Amino acid sequence: MNILITRPLIDSEDLMGKLFSLGHKIIHIPTLKISAVKLEPVDINQYDALIFTSANAIRNLQVVSEVKSKLCFCVGSITEKIARQSGYHNTLSAGGTVNALKNLIINSNQINEKSKIAYFCGDNLAYDLDLELKKEGLKISKIINYTSEKITDLNDQNKKIIANHSPDIIFVYSLRSGESFIEITRNHSLYPLMTGSKVMCISDKIASLFKSDGWKKVEVFNPGEEIFKL
Repeated sequence: MNILITRPLIDSEDLMGKLFSLGHKIIHIPTLKISAVKLEPVDINQYDALIFTSANAIRNLQVVSEVKSKLCFCVGSITEKIARQSGYHNTLSAGGTVNALKNLIINSNQINEKSKIAYFCGDNLAYDLDLELKKEGLKISKIINYTSEKITDLNDQNKKIIANHSPDIIFVYSLRSGESFIEITRNHSLYPLMTGSKVMCISDKIASLFKSDGWKKVEVFNPGEEIFKL
């Protein structure tokens, strides 16, 4: 099958390698450019726990001093993997969705209403996790440490690849990424080449975006299930 991946290369190398080894053709069209926000290093000693809703938040983490034993709540297995690779070994992982992460945090016996929690995230969020946790009585400090910019252009080489190898499956991992991908298809008149493509979305909200735009084959998948969904 021809499989189109929209995640940045650093987040999709492992998956792309596995898919390639299974005989699939990989089309890589990143839809977001991630950039670090210039901040003063954060003193995480002030906090009882850290929250990460993406691997980008960890990669762009700037701290006064690293406290490897600090409790870290991670949205899913990939984010947890990056946290552990960065040396943070006291990690808890949710099922890959922000709602699951919220439930993991509020049901944790390692924090309480007196706990101070730092939430590291990007500038564009589909879910206000900090506000939801504050409603539960938790003390949350939201720290934006990276930005995401839509990529809506496409080079001639990738246009040719899509024209010659129309994707059977398209994996989309965030609402903003989905918006960017739809803009790419409009800007370059690619939709007629993808009428038979199945769009695999990591959330119902992303799936609704594609359905409202007229895409017919749309499904939701859980993180880590990509290969099982082929």
